[in-house]
Amino acid sequence: MQLDSHQHFWKFDPVRDAWIDSSMKVIQRDFLPKDLKPELDKAGIDGCIAVQADQSEMETNFLLQIANANPWVKKVVAWVDFFSADVESKLEVYQSEKKLAGFRVILQALPPEAMEDKFFLNSISLLEKYGFTYDILIYPKHLEKAFHFAKKFPKQPFVIDHLAKPDIKNGEFEFWSQGMKAMALLPNVSCKVSGMVTEANWYHWEKEQFYPYLDFIAESFGTKRLMYGSDWPVCLLAATYQEVYAIPANFFKNFSSNEKAAIFGENAARFYKI
Repeated sequence: MQLDSHQHFWKFDPVRDAWIDSSMKVIQRDFLPKDLKPELDKAGIDGCIAVQADQSEMETNFLLQIANANPWVKKVVAWVDFFSADVESKLEVYQSEKKLAGFRVILQALPPEAMEDKFFLNSISLLEKYGFTYDILIYPKHLEKAFHFAKKFPKQPFVIDHLAKPDIKNGEFEFWSQGMKAMALLPNVSCKVSGMVTEANWYHWEKEQFYPYLDFIAESFGTKRLMYGSDWPVCLLAATYQEVYAIPANFFKNFSSNEKAAIFGENAARFYKI
């Protein structure tokens, strides 16, 4: 089974979705299952994981409704307030949702020190009890704090979204690679091969720009801890779905069939318990 481990759905709201500014007109509209399914079919992908874009329980319910109505939307990475004292009551409720795999907080919008917050750490500590995963959405500047917080929870499954968003546009590599090398030392941390095109120049990128980053994460994490993700529809700012898929497909083409099966589906299925 081939899987897209990272994509979004939304009904565009200019107030709620204010992060989608005037430079992003191409994604200032609704993106729903009917828009994504033809792209998955064309790429030969059997299913996907829908990831939260808005930090609200309304978003969580919206994604669960979509997943329950569309069997090919295999799992949901939802939102709950990890900086709240009563998060466990929410986790107890969500435990009954069979398609809810885990959670994500938009840490990239917060200072790195947010990962030292006592409520945040307490929330992370509860996830293993309820069998939930956690997606780490950060920039390279967050990697040092992310390493220390992830290290505190050796049995908790974590995955880094979008390679931690290296500054591909400006060719920054050294600082990012040092942080990612440390993260890769933690065996419970995986990495999504996703979100790269929007970290490059949206209008002028070449697939070879991404290869040093892919080389590094393949060597550091190994093929059992990498999972393909499109970051659709955000990726449309810089590339079509098929162009995004072609980057890792081409890079990993000479890897073994077992390794490719792992990166393009099996690892995500195991991680998200599909």
